[in-house]
Amino acid sequence: MSHAAIRLIGFVLGLFLITLAISMAIPMITLVVYERSDDLSAFLWSSLITFICGLLLVMRGRPETAQLRPRDMYLLTTGSWVVVCTFAALPMVFISHISYTDAFFETMSGITTTGSTVLSGLDTASPGLLIWRSMLHWLGGIGFIGMAVAILPLLRVGGMRLFQTESSDWSEKVTPRSHVAAKYILFLYLGLTGGGTLALWIAGMTPFDAVNHAMSLISTGGFSTSDASLGHWTQPAIHWVAVAIMILGSLPFTLYVATLRGHRRALLKDHQVRGFIGFLVFAWLAVGTWLCLHSDYGWWDAFRIVAVNVTSVVTTTGVAVGDYTVWGSFSVLLFFYLTFVGGCSGSTAGGLKIFRFQVAATLLVSSLKQLIHPRAVIQKKYNGHPIDEEILRSLLTFSFFFTITIAVIALGLSLIGLDWTTALSGAATAVCNVGPGLGTIIGPAGNFSSLPDAAKWLLTLGMLLGRLEILTVLVLVTPVFWRY
Repeated sequence: MSHAAIRLIGFVLGLFLITLAISMAIPMITLVVYERSDDLSAFLWSSLITFICGLLLVMRGRPETAQLRPRDMYLLTTGSWVVVCTFAALPMVFISHISYTDAFFETMSGITTTGSTVLSGLDTASPGLLIWRSMLHWLGGIGFIGMAVAILPLLRVGGMRLFQTESSDWSEKVTPRSHVAAKYILFLYLGLTGGGTLALWIAGMTPFDAVNHAMSLISTGGFSTSDASLGHWTQPAIHWVAVAIMILGSLPFTLYVATLRGHRRALLKDHQVRGFIGFLVFAWLAVGTWLCLHSDYGWWDAFRIVAVNVTSVVTTTGVAVGDYTVWGSFSVLLFFYLTFVGGCSGSTAGGLKIFRFQVAATLLVSSLKQLIHPRAVIQKKYNGHPIDEEILRSLLTFSFFFTITIAVIALGLSLIGLDWTTALSGAATAVCNVGPGLGTIIGPAGNFSSLPDAAKWLLTLGMLLGRLEILTVLVLVTPVFWRY
């Protein structure tokens, strides 16, 4: 890697840090409004440290002739997440007086929109700290959308590659220039956040809680302003608004752009979107009926509670209404399976993504037809696009290492001393960026504070790997990457 490329990467990281430092003004303003000046110095010092470090990187200047190659983008993508988390953790250390391990875990969970937390007493926590946690979700969500749409396809990683297989690339028609796409997506993201805030406020939340949860839900993050998560609010309207926001955050933002540019049926015609919505509705009806028959809930209440929890896990948001792990062994195993599903490609959601399951089903049908008609030439298509060998290789590689990553992290957690339920569900929820795991320790009613520091660092690595789609990070540890 050339010196000019490294200098350019440092310049970009400096801009990120300056932006992060400026964004700390929002929790400072919040503290002033709520007259919590005792916590103001924490953000002042954090912002100052972050700004100075960012300025030092930017002052070196941007090389005029340097251009980032695809291999350089791997380092920039991974480095930006790590560097931002390193400095974004500072306010949590100063305010909560927690260890840097806990602060970095909480921050990585926020930036990667995972939602796992080590903090408790959120109902009485500093409003500056609460808004900062939600902002980490919000910034991480828009950052991942941009990466998924603009960067990962260039690196031949991620689901958006599937939609760029024809010469008449539909994404080029939707967003002819990258800066135009960025403007549309940012406008949409702000609009959905503002609309979500207004809807939650009307449904019964305070303005402060509404803002926090809107940022958390649209980014499919999961941080709440209460230890009981959405269970703190009993109004059904709040629960249904939350479901709607989670779904909106899990749909491809490029299709929102297409809708704004005149393709009115872009969302309705998309195979991935139809499959995702259909899967959610089926899961709501099936699990809601089961809960109604095996509990004292009426059918409508059971359906509402299931809708929130199922949507939360499938979209990898992580908010909860009650503890679904006490519903019985069937629900525990079912929610563990749902952990892996994820939302749509090009959204803020994590997980395997629904399109990979659809492509796998397409391949299964094609294989069965090939067995019946061995000499037939069967073209594999998804969403109207042919599935070429490069796409299949990418999907297979990602799915394999996705599974292996969870298995290795779970084994590492068990070696540290965690029980198998905590180890396996913790690894899965970290890599899938869901938030809560299973069991009494890290389940919906618990948190990750009691885990050993080694386990927290391992889970932090899992969050990063899952958010950046595994291969983007793994390529950095190969000797050939650093050889030239």
